[in-house]
Amino acid sequence: MDLLLILTYTALCVAVFKIFRIPLNKWTVPTAVLGGVVLIGGLLLIMNYNHPYSEVVRQYYTTTPMIPDIKGRIIDVPVQQNQPLEAGDVLFKIDPEPFEDKVEGLEGEIAAAKKDLKRAEELFAKKLGSERDLDQTRAKVDDLNAQLEDARYDLEQTVVTAPDDGFVTQQTLRPGMMALPLSMRPVMTFVHKQEGIYIGWFRQNSLLRLKKGDAAEVVLDSLPGVILSAEVDFVFPAIGEGQLQPGADFMRFDQQKSPGRDAVALRITDPRYAEYRLPGGRFGQAAVYTEHFNHVGILRKVLLRMAAWMNYVFPLH
Repeated sequence: MDLLLILTYTALCVAVFKIFRIPLNKWTVPTAVLGGVVLIGGLLLIMNYNHPYSEVVRQYYTTTPMIPDIKGRIIDVPVQQNQPLEAGDVLFKIDPEPFEDKVEGLEGEIAAAKKDLKRAEELFAKKLGSERDLDQTRAKVDDLNAQLEDARYDLEQTVVTAPDDGFVTQQTLRPGMMALPLSMRPVMTFVHKQEGIYIGWFRQNSLLRLKKGDAAEVVLDSLPGVILSAEVDFVFPAIGEGQLQPGADFMRFDQQKSPGRDAVALRITDPRYAEYRLPGGRFGQAAVYTEHFNHVGILRKVLLRMAAWMNYVFPLH
């Protein structure tokens, strides 16, 4: 962005020298250079404080590793990768037969245990049985009911559904594979529906006048020449460079990291955004326009549009 401003001033000076045939001597050249230093320096100072710019803006998205609660063999995977899903859509199914057999077996045991409990109650009422036998029979019924509840829960877990709106990508799960309830071995990864939230990394001294609701614009590398309107959603209250975790070691000066930048969440408000259907993790640039020095904000908008057009020529940063 700064380079674009310098190149624009240089081109303007060359045009003025050519059009008005100003000679190049020890007075005109230093005057143009000094004027550029003052003019560009002043503009950059005003813009960076009142209309901050970030050359690093990225969309971050949330994923959930899908880990089954039970062990079993996969019998069906109806989901297709990159297919839009709604919460509750079936992702995959585990063979329910072993769990159905367990539920049926426990239901039979409970029926028999209830009969034993009824006989124990009758014997105790006739003073032919002990209270201990009655308590043991009741405890057995309660234990079997608890086992049945767990078995029914396991049976429900044979059908795994989407936790939210989103999609599954890089889907390699196939029928016949074994699913294990291990945290380090998810069977697939679910990508939650992406919102139009981008994180811009701004210099710390650029946030003096920035606040929630300020207008912003985002330029994406994948959309050359397109300017997306946005607004400041919130400023993160902490940065990672200052994070300190409990430990036995004391802080040392040689462990100091770079000063770091403040993370600002920008929400895309442009109605065209949903039409592009771009992949997650997009990268770009952004500028925020505060209510101060609005006339200088126009220059920031011009420079941002020049950066957007440059994506046609220089698609890589």
